[in-house]
Amino acid sequence: MLNLIQRSSPALLVVLASWLLPSTAYAQAAITGVVKDNSGAVLPGVRVEAASPVLIERVRSVVTDDTGQYRIVDLRPGSYAVTFELAGFSVVKREGIELSGNFVATVNADLKLGG
Repeated sequence: MLNLIQRSSPALLVVLASWLLPSTAYAQAAITGVVKDNSGAVLPGVRVEAASPVLIERVRSVVTDDTGQYRIVDLRPGSYAVTFELAGFSVVKREGIELSGNFVATVNADLKLGG
């Protein structure tokens, strides 16, 4: 009996360790991109929202930096809709963005004046 326990201990430890890992260890996907206006100029200050039923908070938001870039990290695998909003510009929404594992989706947007 002792021999059986000794042989199964490493496998049991691996199973227990993987079970005890926090779920955030698997949330490695991300959405990144650049937001520009219709002339090609980058747009800082754009609110970018990633929405999905797989998120506990349902929506995660960031704001583009001075170079128009954004990055939303630690996303769970699933389907996402990304919305881009800035006062004075039309709202752009991209749906059906599928994330899995360590995948990084690049979602760029061009916003038009008026809204």
